[in-house]
Amino acid sequence: MPRQIIASPNAPKAIGPYSQAVRCGNTVYFSGQTPIDPATGALVPGDITAQARRVFENLKAVAGAAGASFAQVARVGIYLTDLANFAAVNAVMKEYFAEPYPARSTIGVASLPLNAQVEIDMIAVFD
Repeated sequence: MPRQIIASPNAPKAIGPYSQAVRCGNTVYFSGQTPIDPATGALVPGDITAQARRVFENLKAVAGAAGASFAQVARVGIYLTDLANFAAVNAVMKEYFAEPYPARSTIGVASLPLNAQVEIDMIAVFD
């Protein structure tokens, strides 16, 4: 099955040897996004809410480039440097997703690139 590389100029360029997303058949695998402002290439200032919103906006841009929306997301993976931010990230996620919600895991990690507080990846499936 051929892979289709997905890229959006409205999301940060990859900071390593990976693609923003890859489509294989009817599934799109999104690389983890951190709260980097695509216009400046810098981490957005602010609290976990501001960072989570930036991450979801970055993912939304890549989803758009793939011809997908958050309604097609089957799984979300959230990585937090402080699990005390769990409720705040949940609140932001509810701004972007409606019921029925995708499957999700939330994992506490020691650190993330550029000292981000949150990183999120996703998998979307087309009908």
